[in-house]
Amino acid sequence: MQALIQRVERLEQKSDHPNKLGASRGQFTIGGYGEVTAKHCWFSNNYLRYGKNPDKYANDHYGEFDLPHVVIYLGYDFGKGWSVGTEIEFEHGGTESAIEIEEEEGGEYEAEIERGGEVALEQFWLQKAFNRYAILRAGMQVIPVGGLNAHHESTEYFGVYRNEGEFTIIPSTWHEVALTFMGSTQNGWHYQAMFLPGLDSDRFNRKNWVKPGAGSPYEFKLANVFAGAARVDYTGVQGLRLSLSGYCGNSFRNTLSKSNAELDASAYKDVKGTVSIGAFDFAYKGHGFVARGSFLYGHLSDAAAITQYNISMRKGSVSSKQWIASDALAAGIEAGYDFFSLNKKLVEKKQAFYVFARYDYYDSMYKYDNQPTDMYAWCGRHRAAVGINYFPIKQVGVKAEFSYGILKQGTRADGTRGKIYNDEPQIAVGIVYAGFYQL
Repeated sequence: MQALIQRVERLEQKSDHPNKLGASRGQFTIGGYGEVTAKHCWFSNNYLRYGKNPDKYANDHYGEFDLPHVVIYLGYDFGKGWSVGTEIEFEHGGTESAIEIEEEEGGEYEAEIERGGEVALEQFWLQKAFNRYAILRAGMQVIPVGGLNAHHESTEYFGVYRNEGEFTIIPSTWHEVALTFMGSTQNGWHYQAMFLPGLDSDRFNRKNWVKPGAGSPYEFKLANVFAGAARVDYTGVQGLRLSLSGYCGNSFRNTLSKSNAELDASAYKDVKGTVSIGAFDFAYKGHGFVARGSFLYGHLSDAAAITQYNISMRKGSVSSKQWIASDALAAGIEAGYDFFSLNKKLVEKKQAFYVFARYDYYDSMYKYDNQPTDMYAWCGRHRAAVGINYFPIKQVGVKAEFSYGILKQGTRADGTRGKIYNDEPQIAVGIVYAGFYQL
């Protein structure tokens, strides 16, 4: 949806931020975005840190250097309303693998993985624009549910990393092969409706709720069940954007683990696993001030039955075999002030220096059945952050922030209530880029 808004605004106002998802007629668009980051965390990254003995890891700390996202975009408008867009994303530097001869092992050939990461075709679509009110798009594209998916470029948020709440509980950046109808009115309304395959409940888990369900371990995306998504943005007030978005679709039968005939004959014949997500997000920019916020709530029907089904799956299955929540939520707000806006010369140079603060609350196990109340207290947390964003030019930013993750209280082993998991402070810095150009 953000791409559509940018396209309309460019055509009407000749904006200097061209549409990354479709060039003007007869033009080629190239661009992308990315981040180079480093952080130090005063808490453990051991997978047992939320187990029965978290104090064992209370004094641990670790650091990371990373390339969370590096994206290359290519787009072309063929004319007569036809255009194409592609986006390739390298996460964490991509992957590096090679075939090597091991001299110490009899000269055998071995496959070596030299670097972890992911390479994904995040977008590939063909589009026909009939007019500003009616545009059809088919192919791999971003599902703009929530504020983060619709505005995930590294210059569209203050933090060094994407906000933890939405990033944790729903897919991000969420991309699916979908059929989309979208458009825009002259008084600032922008709309989008999508038809897409459903999520896969086999892959849901306690930490990330339905997020893993958008992926596929196969060479294709299963489409035994379907879903719909929609988004509406209002930009009729200068500097303000108000947005509503949502998703609804079944998830239980989107699997290869059992046939539909077997499921229909079992205790799971009436299970649907309907995932419903509703979200509101906003952004305001004016007078040197920027504020953004979002609230997202999700519900999964038949969560207890799906949990039992996943736990019963055989060893080595695609399932994490974990308890899954019926409800999850994420909320966040950030605000910053550009002190360079007080200097006319710096404004003319399009430089900016923001001091910002951000607060998030999210819980991937907000509601669940048949388990002790505090078993998954670590899945819900508050997070507060303060930092700076410096933009020497419009397309490049330098970020720094200090954040503090505050975990919930719960019941200790001795029966008393109090803090049972360690808080999570960290400092992070990053250099980010986002730019799109027409040739």
